[in-house]
Amino acid sequence: MQFQQLQYFVAVAEARHFTRAADLVHVAQPSLSQQIKALERELGADLFLRARGNITLTAAGEALLPLARRILADAETARHEVQELVQLRAGRVRLGATPSVCTGLLPDVLRAFHDRYPGVRLLIEEGGSHDLVRELARGALDLALVVLPLPSPSPALTTVELLREDLVVVSSPEAPRPGAGRRAVRVAELEGERLVMFRHGYDLRELTVAACRAEGFEPDFAVEGGEMDAVLGFVRAGLGVAVVPRMVAARSGRGLRVTPLAPPGLHRTIALAHRSDVAPPRAARELQRMLFER
Repeated sequence: MQFQQLQYFVAVAEARHFTRAADLVHVAQPSLSQQIKALERELGADLFLRARGNITLTAAGEALLPLARRILADAETARHEVQELVQLRAGRVRLGATPSVCTGLLPDVLRAFHDRYPGVRLLIEEGGSHDLVRELARGALDLALVVLPLPSPSPALTTVELLREDLVVVSSPEAPRPGAGRRAVRVAELEGERLVMFRHGYDLRELTVAACRAEGFEPDFAVEGGEMDAVLGFVRAGLGVAVVPRMVAARSGRGLRVTPLAPPGLHRTIALAHRSDVAPPRAARELQRMLFER
């Protein structure tokens, strides 16, 4: 008894027609009929009553059908389980993240993931939340770390909050301390500071500019248009101050003075997003688990 014969048998039993069953399993109808006859010879019993335009199961066929379905289901389960294991040995994860998350959150988690699953390739794409949502929607990413709220919420995506992070002000230790030297600076006191500002499309740019406008002033940019590393470098050089996530400031602290924002301060929410209609592959789900357990 061959596995393929059971597939053909179930197809005929469900279609009640040899030609339609052959189309379902993508095989020529004569080949399918020959395999069914070979299965009947192996079992020593007819499985179908054949009449023109009317195919019905015999008593032997009725007995075999639930067993054949179970065998096929078990085989599919086995294939799926093996593929899941293979994905953790030689799979890949396509992860999108905003540049500040790449700098602050990901290095430690990715190192731990790589240590545990050295055969899994990690493909990282940096971008703003808007770009990452678009890449998720078209299937180019398995997971993405985005800033909430999303610029254009999509019902096709599932987002789960990962962390809520404070923002801080970084400046050069050689420059005067922002906020008249106090331990914490209010957003309103940034009106007298020249800001080093991220490029358009950066979530931190939109958040900082909105906070300044809520206090009644337009921020004064000393330099604008940089990515995270460039912004931190310009601050170290004394060109101005910048508002960055606390985690980024902690990892990039050399040559930077870190000043908290006075309550209520500024915060951002990082979420893990994936498509709602497609389950992430096993390796991606394992990285997801490690991110939440970090």
